[in-house]
Amino acid sequence: MASLNEKRPFIAVGIAILTISDTRTAETDKSGDTLAERISEAGHRLVDRAIVPDDREKIAARVKAWTDSKDIDVVITTGGTGFTGRDVTPEALEPLFEKRMEGFSAIFHRISYEKIGTATIQSRATAGVANSTFIFVLPGSPGACRDAWDGILKGQLDYRSAPCNFVEIMPRLDEHLRRGAAK
Repeated sequence: MASLNEKRPFIAVGIAILTISDTRTAETDKSGDTLAERISEAGHRLVDRAIVPDDREKIAARVKAWTDSKDIDVVITTGGTGFTGRDVTPEALEPLFEKRMEGFSAIFHRISYEKIGTATIQSRATAGVANSTFIFVLPGSPGACRDAWDGILKGQLDYRSAPCNFVEIMPRLDEHLRRGAAK
């Protein structure tokens, strides 16, 4: 089981939240609010937050722009992971991934199964790394956002989490590019 190494300092990371929805507004975005509250409570920086419609190009463009920002270490999206015709978030973002994080989906579904049973199979939650930025693609419900943050992201985005965490490997996410440039 993971534990906190209190000898290590907390390191705040920059996070952006993207809500994908044809109907939500800043006033009605409960999933985005859930994530924003948890990010703030954990001590991280909410660098940006936006809402885009269920449109592949708009989703990909917003996330790509965020991965180009030196202030953003993590992008969390909410919405568009189901099976309806307008659910296109995985299709929009997985082509950006340089590396997929298969374990995220597996653990998310395990946590979700304990709360909603087999209904968890209706989510195509996914994650990966693009341009040295972690990207987490979550379902659009506040409950799914709570499950992902509380059960996975809160611990993995805390530098004090042992035996390992995402923060400690962030400086090395682009080492293949630096090594290639040195040749």
